[in-house]
Amino acid sequence: MTTVRINAGRAYDVHIGAGLTARAGELARSVLSPCRICVITDTTVQRLYLEAVKKSLSDAGFSVCSYAFPAGEQSKNMTTLSDILEFLAERGITRSDAILALGGGVAGDITGFAAGVFLRGIKFIQMPTTLLAAVDSSVGGKTAVDLKAGKNLAGVFLQPSMVICDTDTLKTLPGETLACGIAEAIKTGVLFDEELFSLFENGRVSKDTLPFIIERCVTHKGRVVEADEFDRGERQLLNLGHTVGHAIEKLSAYGVSHGHAVAMGMGIIARASAASGYCGDDTAKRIERALINNSLPVSCGFSAAELSRAALSDKKRKGDTINLVIPESIGRCRLMKINIDGLESFIKKGTEA
Repeated sequence: MTTVRINAGRAYDVHIGAGLTARAGELARSVLSPCRICVITDTTVQRLYLEAVKKSLSDAGFSVCSYAFPAGEQSKNMTTLSDILEFLAERGITRSDAILALGGGVAGDITGFAAGVFLRGIKFIQMPTTLLAAVDSSVGGKTAVDLKAGKNLAGVFLQPSMVICDTDTLKTLPGETLACGIAEAIKTGVLFDEELFSLFENGRVSKDTLPFIIERCVTHKGRVVEADEFDRGERQLLNLGHTVGHAIEKLSAYGVSHGHAVAMGMGIIARASAASGYCGDDTAKRIERALINNSLPVSCGFSAAELSRAALSDKKRKGDTINLVIPESIGRCRLMKINIDGLESFIKKGTEA
């Protein structure tokens, strides 16, 4: 087991390794006194891992209940959040109790949001079961649900008490789901880490390298979160590919997965940046090559006009401007503020290149 310490406002450990599902209760006891824990998951993960997690928690002395919502991004909304809150209240969960998010990014985001607003805040543990959640969404304390206007528009910042990443759970992931996490890991390489990026540029990664990839991504994200916990500066770099990616998700009615949308967004932004002279053509081509080599798309069927309109509801918009993350070279990116009137023409450079 490898442990990465995140020194945010609430410091916590991210444990990464095989066989950690059976140790979930033992690990939870290191940060929680014996209490009630409600495990929140989705119907897919429920069938795979819920009983093993509940047994581990019970064996460690916790009183356990659980709630499962329908799997999929379509459940990441205020209705599901309300249902979870009502369940917690009905089960008598108190401020001295806790909840555990078991699953991918949707489970982690909505459970964290519930923890942040139930009784004005209770403790929670993240237990990601997808690569995307392991390398990105389970770390950093961002929690949210989607609104009709756009993705992740309602939420709170709440750091978990612990993250438990059992790499054995990644073995059951379909190839397309695994690729979603690889998209976020490639993003981390483009932002901060030439060596990490080269793993993807040189071909598809094996599952044996996933623990290393997770540790490297978590370490990078932890450093950024420590410096800018509430997303006012440097942390916005982590949105590389996301402004366009979120627009693609919205336009597709969430038929395009988050990881695939981010991959498309990175491809479009990389080409637009090269066409605008912000980076060399070689940088854009390397980003595209890394994505394609890992079965990820680099373009979409939506027009620049459609993408720019959808992006205007993004939470990164501030008045008449919106922040984009621009790659300058592999391992170095910068934030660029662009007027909303110029967003369509910029995106168009990436959709037509």
